[in-house]
Amino acid sequence: MSANRVVILGGGPAGLAAAWQLHARRRGTAVVLEQRDEVGGNAGSFEIDGIPVDFGSHRLHPACAPAILGDLRELLRDDLLERPRNGRIRLHGQWIGFPIRPADAVHLPPAFAAGVFLDALRKLAPRHPGRENDTFASVLESGLGRTICRDFYFPYAYKIWGVRPEMLSAIQARRRVSAGSIGKMLRKVAGAVPGLKPAGAGRFFYPRQGFGQISRALGEAARKAGAEVRLRARVRAVQVGAPHRLEVEVDGGVETIACDHLWSTIPITVLARLLKPAAPPPVLDAAARMTYRAMVLVYVVLGQRQFTPYDAHYFPGADLALTRLSEPKNYSARAEPTDRTVLCAEIPCSIDDTTWQATDAELAETIAQSLARCGIPIVAPVIGVVTRRLPQAYPIYLNGYEPHFECLDTWMRELPGVLTFGRQGLFAHDNTHHTIAMAYGAVDCMRSDGHFDRDRWRTYRVEFESHVVED
Repeated sequence: MSANRVVILGGGPAGLAAAWQLHARRRGTAVVLEQRDEVGGNAGSFEIDGIPVDFGSHRLHPACAPAILGDLRELLRDDLLERPRNGRIRLHGQWIGFPIRPADAVHLPPAFAAGVFLDALRKLAPRHPGRENDTFASVLESGLGRTICRDFYFPYAYKIWGVRPEMLSAIQARRRVSAGSIGKMLRKVAGAVPGLKPAGAGRFFYPRQGFGQISRALGEAARKAGAEVRLRARVRAVQVGAPHRLEVEVDGGVETIACDHLWSTIPITVLARLLKPAAPPPVLDAAARMTYRAMVLVYVVLGQRQFTPYDAHYFPGADLALTRLSEPKNYSARAEPTDRTVLCAEIPCSIDDTTWQATDAELAETIAQSLARCGIPIVAPVIGVVTRRLPQAYPIYLNGYEPHFECLDTWMRELPGVLTFGRQGLFAHDNTHHTIAMAYGAVDCMRSDGHFDRDRWRTYRVEFESHVVED
């Protein structure tokens, strides 16, 4: 066995990018274990009636590091499209372009616009420094003002994470909201003006065959470079040692796989329960206290070419259950098929609540009623309804979660030859380009002789903490 044989748990963008780079840079040999039938994880795609759809709304943002974007361009070539953003948000019963552009300002509800203006004036007064007892709510209200928070961010946050904004950690605000002050928001608006906008403003990259094409391309590149990607492989236990030994269920049978390095992109809380010898009780208790928000995705197939020209609709209001509605064909400007389209509605929830347990028919009716209330009723024939349930869609940064994550993360980092990264592996609500950057960083720390540079990885971890989610 090679001294740097690496088993990677999870076949999403992070795990596949790591496997590819390990072989491309000759830093090791990799085996990727993915429990689903397809690569991609929550960043994957599948087809409904001949139309590629994603697990929610996904984009590759221009903020992607140039080296990574260059690699993805090389892999996807003409299939990586550059597309204009064309969304809108329902605010005070009105539709406003989103991201907000200067021309949209005249359409803002008068009460909302006046409130934002007054909040901006208050920003001229001296501001208090950050406080130890800051929360998601206090950080955002200090930066954006009461109006934007109370009318938009706070009700939206409650729907996404299922708890009041005051119960969320300040870290959630600093990492999740890229326009965390009125000044930043105005700069984003100004960036939509020709001559003022930075490169990439108001645009995004999207693969012709759905967002999952990124993972498929990474997986194919990894295989061509010599990596092994195994699907329908469920890890039952990991015996930590030299080497590590994984008990893996594949196609109804069980086999043991040995490796020197275990890299995991699956939820860190799940990994903690797989490792043997068992983690100490305080670590398992910390893992149990870290929670995720679930989501139900409702795909409605309509007998019409296009529902609206918008790629995504956002619903911050508490009067509706769904948070976002996307139309996958609009992301890639797909013309075919001409007689149908698919809508993807996102409804955050908790596992086993009424939304999670609802039937497809009940969920479709909820979507239909919600859209009718918003003035965009479904009038075309409904050809079909498909649902997908994501048990771990978003990490929830509750107040006081930090010591629990630190306990789990510290214990994990002390295990020889064990590494966690990626969105799920680091309990981080990051974009795809962030998770791929983590994979590249991990490979950068691996030497060809099998030594992993932990000091260098600590430097990368500090860098990862500066990631801010792009909307």
